[in-house]
Amino acid sequence: MSHPSPLARPFPALPRIGGVALRVSRAGYKPWERADLTLATLAEGTSVAGVLTRSRCPSPEVEWCRSALPLGRARALVVNAGNANAFTGNRGRAAVEAIAARVARELGCQPSDVFVASTGVIGVPLPIDKAESGLAAAFATPEASWQAAAEAIGTTDTFAKGAMTQAVVDGRIVTLVGIIKGSGMIAPDMATMLGFIFTDAAAEPAFLHAALRDASDATFNCITVDGDTSTSDTVLAFATGAAGNAVLRDHDSSGADAFRAALGDLCRILAQLVVRDGEGARKFITVAVSGAESDASARRIGLAIANSPLVKTAIAGEDANWGRVVMAVGKAGEPAERDLLSIRFGDTEVARGGMVVEGYDEAPVAAHLQGGEIDIGVDLGLGEGRATVWTCDLTHGYISINADYRS
Repeated sequence: MSHPSPLARPFPALPRIGGVALRVSRAGYKPWERADLTLATLAEGTSVAGVLTRSRCPSPEVEWCRSALPLGRARALVVNAGNANAFTGNRGRAAVEAIAARVARELGCQPSDVFVASTGVIGVPLPIDKAESGLAAAFATPEASWQAAAEAIGTTDTFAKGAMTQAVVDGRIVTLVGIIKGSGMIAPDMATMLGFIFTDAAAEPAFLHAALRDASDATFNCITVDGDTSTSDTVLAFATGAAGNAVLRDHDSSGADAFRAALGDLCRILAQLVVRDGEGARKFITVAVSGAESDASARRIGLAIANSPLVKTAIAGEDANWGRVVMAVGKAGEPAERDLLSIRFGDTEVARGGMVVEGYDEAPVAAHLQGGEIDIGVDLGLGEGRATVWTCDLTHGYISINADYRS
Protein backbone atom coordinates (compact mmCIF):
# COMPACT_ATOMS: atom_id res chain seq x y z
CA MET A 1 0.00 0.00 0.00
CA SER A 2 1.14 3.56 -0.71
CA HIS A 3 1.78 6.25 1.89
CA PRO A 4 -1.25 6.27 4.26
CA SER A 5 -3.88 8.95 3.93
CA PRO A 6 -3.48 11.77 6.47
CA LEU A 7 -6.96 10.79 7.66
CA ALA A 8 -6.01 7.11 8.20
CA ARG A 9 -6.86 5.21 11.34
CA PRO A 10 -4.65 2.42 12.74
CA PHE A 11 -5.88 -1.12 12.23
CA PRO A 12 -7.51 -2.30 15.47
CA ALA A 13 -6.94 -5.52 17.36
CA LEU A 14 -9.75 -7.79 16.20
CA PRO A 15 -10.76 -11.11 17.82
CA ARG A 16 -11.23 -14.40 16.06
CA ILE A 17 -14.76 -15.29 15.06
CA GLY A 18 -15.74 -18.89 15.71
CA GLY A 19 -16.42 -20.72 12.49
CA VAL A 20 -14.28 -18.40 10.31
CA ALA A 21 -10.80 -19.25 8.98
CA LEU A 22 -8.91 -16.67 6.89
CA ARG A 23 -6.09 -17.31 4.43
CA VAL A 24 -4.35 -15.10 1.87
CA SER A 25 -2.06 -15.78 -1.07
CA ARG A 26 -0.46 -14.10 -4.07
CA ALA A 27 -2.27 -15.02 -7.28
CA GLY A 28 -0.37 -12.36 -9.20
CA TYR A 29 -3.28 -10.52 -10.78
CA LYS A 30 -0.99 -7.50 -11.11
CA PRO A 31 2.83 -7.26 -11.06
CA TRP A 32 2.98 -6.54 -7.35
CA GLU A 33 4.73 -8.34 -4.52
CA ARG A 34 1.78 -8.73 -2.19
CA ALA A 35 -1.13 -11.03 -1.41
CA ASP A 36 -4.08 -10.38 -3.69
CA LEU A 37 -6.36 -13.38 -3.04
CA THR A 38 -8.30 -13.80 0.19
CA LEU A 39 -10.06 -17.01 1.17
CA ALA A 40 -12.45 -17.24 4.11
CA THR A 41 -13.81 -20.68 4.92
CA LEU A 42 -16.95 -20.86 7.02
CA ALA A 43 -18.50 -23.46 9.31
CA GLU A 44 -21.38 -25.56 8.05
CA GLY A 45 -24.71 -23.87 8.69
CA THR A 46 -23.38 -20.33 8.25
CA SER A 47 -26.08 -17.88 7.19
CA VAL A 48 -25.35 -15.21 4.59
CA ALA A 49 -26.93 -11.94 3.51
CA GLY A 50 -25.77 -9.28 1.11
CA VAL A 51 -26.39 -5.96 -0.59
CA LEU A 52 -25.14 -5.53 -4.13
CA THR A 53 -24.63 -2.76 -6.65
CA ARG A 54 -27.59 -1.65 -8.74
CA SER A 55 -25.24 -0.80 -11.59
CA ARG A 56 -26.64 -1.92 -14.95
CA CYS A 57 -23.14 -3.13 -15.87
CA PRO A 58 -22.42 -5.50 -12.95
CA SER A 59 -19.55 -7.94 -12.78
CA PRO A 60 -20.13 -11.72 -13.07
CA GLU A 61 -19.22 -11.92 -9.38
CA VAL A 62 -22.15 -9.67 -8.49
CA GLU A 63 -24.48 -11.76 -10.64
CA TRP A 64 -23.14 -14.95 -9.02
CA CYS A 65 -23.73 -13.60 -5.51
CA ARG A 66 -27.17 -12.31 -6.47
CA SER A 67 -28.21 -15.79 -7.61
CA ALA A 68 -26.73 -17.54 -4.55
CA LEU A 69 -27.96 -15.19 -1.80
CA PRO A 70 -31.59 -16.39 -1.80
CA LEU A 71 -30.35 -19.84 -0.72
CA GLY A 72 -29.11 -18.22 2.49
CA ARG A 73 -26.10 -20.46 3.23
CA ALA A 74 -22.35 -20.04 2.78
CA ARG A 75 -19.23 -22.13 3.23
CA ALA A 76 -16.60 -19.83 1.71
CA LEU A 77 -15.74 -16.39 0.37
CA VAL A 78 -13.06 -15.68 -2.25
CA VAL A 79 -11.92 -12.10 -2.93
CA ASN A 80 -9.63 -11.18 -5.82
CA ALA A 81 -7.85 -7.80 -5.87
CA GLY A 82 -6.34 -6.12 -8.91
CA ASN A 83 -8.84 -7.34 -11.48
CA ALA A 84 -12.55 -6.45 -11.34
CA ASN A 85 -13.44 -9.11 -13.94
CA ALA A 86 -16.25 -6.77 -15.05
CA PHE A 87 -17.37 -6.30 -18.65
CA THR A 88 -15.60 -9.54 -19.57
CA GLY A 89 -18.43 -11.61 -21.09
CA ASN A 90 -18.40 -15.38 -21.00
CA ARG A 91 -14.72 -15.53 -20.01
CA GLY A 92 -15.51 -13.59 -16.85
CA ARG A 93 -18.41 -15.86 -15.98
CA ALA A 94 -16.27 -18.93 -16.59
CA ALA A 95 -13.67 -17.62 -14.14
CA VAL A 96 -16.24 -17.19 -11.38
CA GLU A 97 -17.66 -20.65 -12.01
CA ALA A 98 -14.17 -22.17 -11.94
CA ILE A 99 -13.35 -20.49 -8.62
CA ALA A 100 -16.59 -21.65 -7.01
CA ALA A 101 -16.15 -25.18 -8.32
CA ARG A 102 -12.54 -25.40 -7.10
CA VAL A 103 -13.45 -24.30 -3.58
CA ALA A 104 -16.56 -26.47 -3.49
CA ARG A 105 -14.50 -29.58 -4.32
CA GLU A 106 -12.08 -28.75 -1.52
CA LEU A 107 -14.83 -28.21 1.07
CA GLY A 108 -17.30 -30.82 -0.12
CA CYS A 109 -20.08 -28.29 -0.61
CA GLN A 110 -22.14 -26.89 -3.46
CA PRO A 111 -20.64 -24.17 -5.72
CA SER A 112 -23.57 -21.94 -4.70
CA ASP A 113 -22.20 -22.02 -1.14
CA VAL A 114 -19.09 -20.17 -2.37
CA PHE A 115 -19.27 -16.38 -2.70
CA VAL A 116 -16.88 -14.51 -4.96
CA ALA A 117 -15.94 -10.84 -5.25
CA SER A 118 -13.32 -9.11 -7.37
CA THR A 119 -12.05 -5.53 -7.56
CA GLY A 120 -9.62 -3.65 -9.78
CA VAL A 121 -9.37 -2.84 -13.46
CA ILE A 122 -12.55 -3.22 -15.56
CA GLY A 123 -12.51 -5.00 -18.91
CA VAL A 124 -9.78 -7.60 -18.31
CA PRO A 125 -10.95 -11.22 -17.85
CA LEU A 126 -9.80 -12.75 -14.58
CA PRO A 127 -7.12 -15.33 -15.48
CA ILE A 128 -8.44 -18.70 -14.36
CA ASP A 129 -4.98 -20.24 -14.08
CA LYS A 130 -3.84 -17.52 -11.67
CA ALA A 131 -7.03 -17.81 -9.64
CA GLU A 132 -6.70 -21.59 -9.30
CA SER A 133 -3.01 -21.45 -8.39
CA GLY A 134 -3.78 -18.70 -5.90
CA LEU A 135 -6.50 -20.84 -4.32
CA ALA A 136 -4.18 -23.86 -4.13
CA ALA A 137 -1.61 -21.69 -2.36
CA ALA A 138 -4.24 -20.27 0.00
CA PHE A 139 -5.52 -23.69 1.04
CA ALA A 140 -1.93 -24.73 1.78
CA THR A 141 -1.06 -21.71 3.97
CA PRO A 142 -1.58 -21.17 7.71
CA GLU A 143 -4.51 -19.02 8.83
CA ALA A 144 -4.06 -15.27 8.36
CA SER A 145 -4.93 -12.30 10.55
CA TRP A 146 -7.77 -9.86 9.96
CA GLN A 147 -5.22 -7.22 9.02
CA ALA A 148 -3.59 -9.47 6.43
CA ALA A 149 -7.00 -10.16 4.90
CA ALA A 150 -7.89 -6.46 4.91
CA GLU A 151 -4.61 -5.61 3.19
CA ALA A 152 -5.06 -8.32 0.57
CA ILE A 153 -8.46 -7.06 -0.63
CA GLY A 154 -7.22 -3.49 -1.25
CA THR A 155 -6.39 -1.81 -4.56
CA THR A 156 -5.73 1.94 -4.36
CA ASP A 157 -6.36 1.83 -0.61
CA THR A 158 -3.61 3.43 1.46
CA PHE A 159 -4.44 1.69 4.74
CA ALA A 160 -6.16 -1.50 5.85
CA LYS A 161 -9.66 -1.01 7.23
CA GLY A 162 -11.35 -3.08 9.91
CA ALA A 163 -13.59 -2.73 12.95
CA MET A 164 -15.57 -4.69 15.52
CA THR A 165 -18.65 -4.29 17.69
CA GLN A 166 -20.44 -6.53 20.18
CA ALA A 167 -23.96 -7.06 21.44
CA VAL A 168 -25.72 -9.10 24.09
CA VAL A 169 -28.09 -11.53 22.40
CA ASP A 170 -30.09 -14.08 24.41
CA GLY A 171 -27.76 -13.47 27.37
CA ARG A 172 -24.63 -14.17 25.32
CA ILE A 173 -22.03 -11.75 23.96
CA VAL A 174 -21.91 -11.94 20.18
CA THR A 175 -19.11 -10.32 18.21
CA LEU A 176 -19.17 -8.69 14.78
CA VAL A 177 -15.99 -8.04 12.78
CA GLY A 178 -15.81 -6.29 9.44
CA ILE A 179 -13.14 -5.52 6.86
CA ILE A 180 -13.65 -3.26 3.87
CA LYS A 181 -11.83 -1.85 0.87
CA GLY A 182 -12.58 1.35 -0.95
CA SER A 183 -10.88 4.59 -1.88
CA GLY A 184 -12.22 5.79 -5.23
CA MET A 185 -15.32 5.08 -7.34
CA ILE A 186 -17.32 5.61 -4.17
CA ALA A 187 -20.95 6.70 -4.33
CA PRO A 188 -22.70 3.51 -3.28
CA ASP A 189 -26.12 2.56 -4.53
CA MET A 190 -26.52 -0.28 -2.03
CA ALA A 191 -23.26 -0.68 -0.19
CA THR A 192 -19.72 0.31 -0.94
CA MET A 193 -16.97 -1.29 -2.96
CA LEU A 194 -16.16 -4.56 -1.15
CA GLY A 195 -17.06 -5.08 2.50
CA PHE A 196 -17.29 -8.29 4.49
CA ILE A 197 -18.85 -8.75 7.91
CA PHE A 198 -18.50 -11.86 10.06
CA THR A 199 -20.34 -12.61 13.28
CA ASP A 200 -20.58 -15.59 15.61
CA ALA A 201 -24.27 -14.85 16.20
CA ALA A 202 -26.87 -17.38 15.13
CA ALA A 203 -29.26 -15.65 12.73
CA GLU A 204 -31.69 -16.66 10.03
CA PRO A 205 -30.76 -15.33 6.57
CA ALA A 206 -33.97 -13.28 6.29
CA PHE A 207 -33.29 -11.49 9.58
CA LEU A 208 -29.66 -10.94 8.65
CA HIS A 209 -30.65 -9.50 5.28
CA ALA A 210 -33.17 -7.07 6.76
CA ALA A 211 -30.67 -5.90 9.37
CA LEU A 212 -27.89 -5.46 6.79
CA ARG A 213 -30.19 -3.65 4.35
CA ASP A 214 -31.23 -1.13 7.00
CA ALA A 215 -27.69 -0.65 8.29
CA SER A 216 -26.36 -0.14 4.78
CA ASP A 217 -29.01 2.41 3.93
CA ALA A 218 -27.99 4.62 6.86
CA THR A 219 -24.23 4.21 6.39
CA PHE A 220 -22.81 2.89 3.12
CA ASN A 221 -25.51 4.66 1.15
CA CYS A 222 -24.61 7.92 2.89
CA ILE A 223 -20.97 8.19 1.81
CA THR A 224 -19.41 9.55 -1.35
CA VAL A 225 -15.90 10.24 -2.54
CA ASP A 226 -16.39 11.07 -6.20
CA GLY A 227 -19.99 10.39 -7.18
CA ASP A 228 -19.19 7.17 -9.07
CA THR A 229 -20.78 3.79 -8.35
CA SER A 230 -18.72 0.67 -9.01
CA THR A 231 -19.68 -2.28 -11.20
CA SER A 232 -18.60 -4.53 -8.32
CA ASP A 233 -19.97 -2.96 -5.10
CA THR A 234 -20.70 -5.76 -2.65
CA VAL A 235 -21.24 -6.08 1.09
CA LEU A 236 -21.76 -9.57 2.49
CA ALA A 237 -22.53 -10.60 6.07
CA PHE A 238 -21.89 -14.10 7.40
CA ALA A 239 -23.32 -15.46 10.67
CA THR A 240 -21.71 -18.69 11.85
CA GLY A 241 -23.82 -19.36 14.96
CA ALA A 242 -20.75 -20.22 17.05
CA ALA A 243 -21.90 -17.96 19.93
CA GLY A 244 -24.71 -20.42 20.65
CA ASN A 245 -27.48 -17.86 21.10
CA ALA A 246 -31.12 -18.60 20.36
CA VAL A 247 -31.44 -17.99 16.63
CA LEU A 248 -32.33 -14.45 15.62
CA ARG A 249 -35.40 -14.90 13.42
CA ASP A 250 -37.20 -11.56 13.39
CA HIS A 251 -37.38 -8.20 15.17
CA ASP A 252 -39.16 -9.82 18.14
CA SER A 253 -36.29 -12.25 18.85
CA SER A 254 -34.37 -11.78 22.09
CA GLY A 255 -31.47 -9.40 21.44
CA ALA A 256 -32.60 -8.45 17.93
CA ASP A 257 -32.49 -4.72 18.63
CA ALA A 258 -29.05 -4.98 20.22
CA PHE A 259 -27.70 -6.94 17.26
CA ARG A 260 -29.13 -4.48 14.75
CA ALA A 261 -27.62 -1.58 16.68
CA ALA A 262 -24.20 -3.26 16.76
CA LEU A 263 -24.40 -4.00 13.04
CA GLY A 264 -25.36 -0.40 12.33
CA ASP A 265 -22.43 0.89 14.38
CA LEU A 266 -20.04 -1.46 12.59
CA CYS A 267 -21.24 -0.38 9.14
CA ARG A 268 -20.94 3.30 10.10
CA ILE A 269 -17.34 2.85 11.24
CA LEU A 270 -16.43 0.93 8.08
CA ALA A 271 -18.18 3.46 5.81
CA GLN A 272 -16.34 6.36 7.41
CA LEU A 273 -13.01 4.54 7.05
CA VAL A 274 -13.61 4.38 3.29
CA VAL A 275 -14.18 8.14 3.15
CA ARG A 276 -11.03 8.71 5.21
CA ASP A 277 -9.13 6.89 2.46
CA GLY A 278 -10.76 8.84 -0.37
CA GLU A 279 -8.24 9.17 -3.17
CA GLY A 280 -6.16 12.27 -2.48
CA ALA A 281 -8.28 13.19 0.54
CA ARG A 282 -6.95 15.51 3.20
CA LYS A 283 -10.18 16.47 4.95
CA PHE A 284 -13.04 14.35 6.32
CA ILE A 285 -16.34 16.17 5.83
CA THR A 286 -19.61 15.59 7.68
CA VAL A 287 -22.70 17.13 6.08
CA ALA A 288 -25.70 17.23 8.45
CA VAL A 289 -29.02 18.20 6.89
CA SER A 290 -32.12 18.93 9.00
CA GLY A 291 -35.49 20.57 8.52
CA ALA A 292 -36.18 18.78 5.22
CA GLU A 293 -39.61 17.52 4.15
CA SER A 294 -38.44 13.89 4.65
CA ASP A 295 -35.37 11.90 5.59
CA ALA A 296 -34.99 10.78 1.96
CA SER A 297 -35.10 14.39 0.78
CA ALA A 298 -32.51 15.35 3.40
CA ARG A 299 -30.17 12.63 2.19
CA ARG A 300 -30.50 13.67 -1.44
CA ILE A 301 -29.69 17.26 -0.49
CA GLY A 302 -26.75 16.09 1.62
CA LEU A 303 -25.38 14.06 -1.28
CA ALA A 304 -25.80 17.02 -3.65
CA ILE A 305 -23.58 19.04 -1.33
CA ALA A 306 -21.12 16.21 -0.74
CA ASN A 307 -20.79 15.42 -4.45
CA SER A 308 -20.33 19.01 -5.60
CA PRO A 309 -16.82 19.52 -7.04
CA LEU A 310 -17.16 23.22 -6.20
CA VAL A 311 -17.91 22.51 -2.53
CA LYS A 312 -15.19 19.86 -2.29
CA THR A 313 -12.49 21.99 -3.94
CA ALA A 314 -13.40 25.02 -1.82
CA ILE A 315 -12.86 22.92 1.30
CA ALA A 316 -9.63 21.54 -0.12
CA GLY A 317 -8.48 25.14 -0.54
CA GLU A 318 -9.79 26.08 2.93
CA ASP A 319 -12.00 28.71 1.33
CA ALA A 320 -15.05 29.68 3.43
CA ASN A 321 -17.24 29.97 0.32
CA TRP A 322 -20.61 29.08 1.79
CA GLY A 323 -22.31 30.25 -1.41
CA ARG A 324 -21.29 26.93 -2.96
CA VAL A 325 -23.39 25.12 -0.36
CA VAL A 326 -26.36 27.32 -1.29
CA MET A 327 -25.76 26.38 -4.93
CA ALA A 328 -25.73 22.65 -4.11
CA VAL A 329 -28.96 22.86 -2.10
CA GLY A 330 -30.63 24.73 -4.93
CA LYS A 331 -29.65 22.20 -7.61
CA ALA A 332 -30.63 19.11 -5.61
CA GLY A 333 -34.15 19.06 -7.04
CA GLU A 334 -35.65 18.74 -3.56
CA PRO A 335 -38.09 21.05 -1.74
CA ALA A 336 -36.24 24.11 -0.41
CA GLU A 337 -37.16 27.71 0.41
CA ARG A 338 -34.38 30.22 0.01
CA ASP A 339 -35.62 32.49 2.79
CA LEU A 340 -35.90 29.64 5.34
CA LEU A 341 -32.43 28.20 4.71
CA SER A 342 -29.64 28.39 7.29
CA ILE A 343 -26.04 27.19 6.92
CA ARG A 344 -23.23 26.66 9.40
CA PHE A 345 -19.57 25.70 9.17
CA GLY A 346 -18.39 24.10 12.38
CA ASP A 347 -20.18 25.92 15.22
CA THR A 348 -20.52 29.17 13.27
CA GLU A 349 -23.77 30.08 11.56
CA VAL A 350 -22.90 31.86 8.34
CA ALA A 351 -26.25 32.34 6.61
CA ARG A 352 -29.87 32.54 7.72
CA GLY A 353 -33.14 33.70 6.19
CA GLY A 354 -31.80 33.93 2.66
CA MET A 355 -28.75 36.05 3.44
CA VAL A 356 -25.49 36.21 5.36
CA VAL A 357 -25.95 36.59 9.12
CA GLU A 358 -25.58 40.09 10.47
CA GLY A 359 -22.08 40.82 11.75
CA TYR A 360 -20.68 37.62 10.17
CA ASP A 361 -17.01 37.07 11.09
CA GLU A 362 -15.24 34.70 8.72
CA ALA A 363 -12.24 34.14 10.99
CA PRO A 364 -13.65 31.18 13.02
CA VAL A 365 -14.90 29.52 9.83
CA ALA A 366 -11.50 29.90 8.19
CA ALA A 367 -9.89 28.41 11.30
CA HIS A 368 -12.32 25.47 11.21
CA LEU A 369 -11.50 24.78 7.56
CA GLN A 370 -7.79 24.53 8.36
CA GLY A 371 -8.45 21.34 10.33
CA GLY A 372 -8.84 17.81 9.05
CA GLU A 373 -12.40 17.28 10.32
CA ILE A 374 -14.94 19.60 8.67
CA ASP A 375 -18.59 19.97 9.69
CA ILE A 376 -21.24 21.54 7.45
CA GLY A 377 -24.78 22.00 8.72
CA VAL A 378 -27.83 22.89 6.65
CA ASP A 379 -31.33 23.48 8.00
CA LEU A 380 -34.11 23.88 5.45
CA GLY A 381 -36.79 24.98 7.90
CA LEU A 382 -39.48 22.91 6.18
CA GLY A 383 -40.09 19.78 8.24
CA GLU A 384 -38.61 17.03 10.41
CA GLY A 385 -36.50 15.23 7.80
CA ARG A 386 -32.81 14.79 8.56
CA ALA A 387 -29.78 12.89 7.31
CA THR A 388 -26.03 12.81 7.73
CA VAL A 389 -23.69 12.25 4.79
CA TRP A 390 -19.92 11.77 4.85
CA THR A 391 -17.45 12.77 2.15
CA CYS A 392 -13.95 14.16 1.64
CA ASP A 393 -12.34 17.05 -0.17
CA LEU A 394 -11.25 16.94 -3.82
CA THR A 395 -7.55 17.53 -4.38
CA HIS A 396 -5.07 17.21 -7.22
CA GLY A 397 -4.11 13.87 -5.69
CA TYR A 398 -7.41 12.38 -6.89
CA ILE A 399 -6.57 13.35 -10.47
CA SER A 400 -3.06 11.93 -10.22
CA ILE A 401 -4.20 8.59 -8.82
CA ASN A 402 -6.91 8.05 -11.42
CA ALA A 403 -4.94 9.36 -14.40
CA ASP A 404 -2.30 6.72 -13.66
CA TYR A 405 -4.62 3.93 -12.43
CA ARG A 406 -3.77 1.35 -15.12
CA SER A 407 -0.04 2.08 -15.31
